[in-house]
Amino acid sequence: MSTEQNPVSVGEWLITYLLLSIPLVNIVMLFVWAFGSSTHPSKANWAKASLIWVAIATVLYIVVLGSIFAALM
Repeated sequence: MSTEQNPVSVGEWLITYLLLSIPLVNIVMLFVWAFGSSTHPSKANWAKASLIWVAIATVLYIVVLGSIFAALM
């Protein structure tokens, strides 16, 4: 069995970014692409990395908001 696969096409990336521009659908689709068995491996890795960045940004957002709220009290 060959481990080489065709690259993800430009059209597929355009559809990917179109779907990511829709609120709430973007998070759901990132999970589908990250953990779906039929997703291209490079796209799955990209989706996993994107989810990690979303998690980091969410934690930082909560810390900053908590700091501001604590400073105001």
